[in-house]
Amino acid sequence: MFSSSNGSKKPAQQEMVQVERSESASPFWRGRTSDARRESSPKAPQRDSGLVVGASYSHADMLKFDNLSLSSSSMRPRTPPSSSSHKTRSDTPPLNRGSSGLASPPRRTYTDFLSHTNEDWNAEDEGDDDDEYGYENDDGDDFDLRAAAWSGVPEEVRAMTWQLLLGYLPTSSERRVSTLERKRKEYLDGVRQAFERSGTTSTTAGKARGLDEAVWHQISIDVPRTNPHLELYSYEATQRSLERILYVWAVRHPASGYVQGINDLVTPFWQVFLASYITDSDVESGMDPGQLPKPVLDAVEADSFWCLTKLLDGIQDNYIFAQPGIQRQVAALHDLTARIDEPLAKHLEQEGVEFIQFSFRWMNCLLMREISVRNTIRMWDTYMAEEQGFSEFHLYVCVAFLVKWSEKLRKMDFQEVMMFLQALPTRDWTEKDIELLLSEAFIWQSLFKGSASHLRGGSDKTPSNTIGNI
Repeated sequence: MFSSSNGSKKPAQQEMVQVERSESASPFWRGRTSDARRESSPKAPQRDSGLVVGASYSHADMLKFDNLSLSSSSMRPRTPPSSSSHKTRSDTPPLNRGSSGLASPPRRTYTDFLSHTNEDWNAEDEGDDDDEYGYENDDGDDFDLRAAAWSGVPEEVRAMTWQLLLGYLPTSSERRVSTLERKRKEYLDGVRQAFERSGTTSTTAGKARGLDEAVWHQISIDVPRTNPHLELYSYEATQRSLERILYVWAVRHPASGYVQGINDLVTPFWQVFLASYITDSDVESGMDPGQLPKPVLDAVEADSFWCLTKLLDGIQDNYIFAQPGIQRQVAALHDLTARIDEPLAKHLEQEGVEFIQFSFRWMNCLLMREISVRNTIRMWDTYMAEEQGFSEFHLYVCVAFLVKWSEKLRKMDFQEVMMFLQALPTRDWTEKDIELLLSEAFIWQSLFKGSASHLRGGSDKTPSNTIGNI
């Protein structure tokens, strides 16, 4: 692990010294723990000392989830069911039950689910079934990772949990190291190919190079504007890493290319994966990533790229020509608002406020311009626990977010509404505020999901003509 005790900014290091894992006595690396449980574990076979395994499992210390379940929607509810058979905690009080009898989903911890550290990467996992995404253990308890993640993921296992839920890491622990090595190498090869492509001089490739240069130009403008209030994103090493991620993604996805807003979506991954290597709890300030060894930055960058790709694969319609996915979501948001809070919907219509004017950004940037990165990370725990979290559950979060300000908005005219919605008072929001918002969204989803009527206008109408028909 790395320490951020030196908070001063330093010039970017274009070439960083390769640090071998054998230098684990360095203050950069987390010292190995020596608790009794680890001492009693069988000795693991020797591995390449230079390997950066990544995230919360540096030094080949992989947390093993027993009975890991990532079952499909046909096998489990989309949200964690209330059950007396599992331990819960009540840090955040549930919403009052309404006439529907629904309550917010229970908060669950990982305490009963995380097993001992797995020292032997090649140990046989008896009963491991990749098709069922599960593990068997002696007590027969199932560990539903999605259900546990819904109520928030502990920071120390968040990187690994996200990678599992997104399908970047295999559920079989014995294949994770080889998968990381392969995918990280593939990304670094992709970086080289992308920049070699930009440097080619042939006529046909020259046209492509011109397009690539336009993409690179836009990315180079947007990255310095990304989270400008956070010190972490002002460092040269951070900005160059984000630029490479976005550029390679754009080159590999010509149907959409780079769209403004995607630069925001990569930052939670980059911050979460970077935090796994930093000893300080606050990675947003006081630490220049350029001080870290190059293999670590490469690992953070590659993992962020692949997880961003997994996320965007599920919402690709949001970023292709004309962004039809966002158009449908904006129309659906208007329809849901009219059903949940009719006075608010009518007031906005009377004032001439079009939903596309304020909610386009909510869909394009997944509310990242409205809430802090820390709160976004907590919200994404739940989004990833939902199998369609970014494409479907986000809609219900947006409607809960909008109606939260209903009383204030209904007293405002057009100009006041637009100014308020462009600068919402969420600066002081805490994790509990996010969890309350998610609980409200869960209730709206439980009430309206599957109802053909509330999304009837969203499938084939633009926001403007949907508004006109309501």
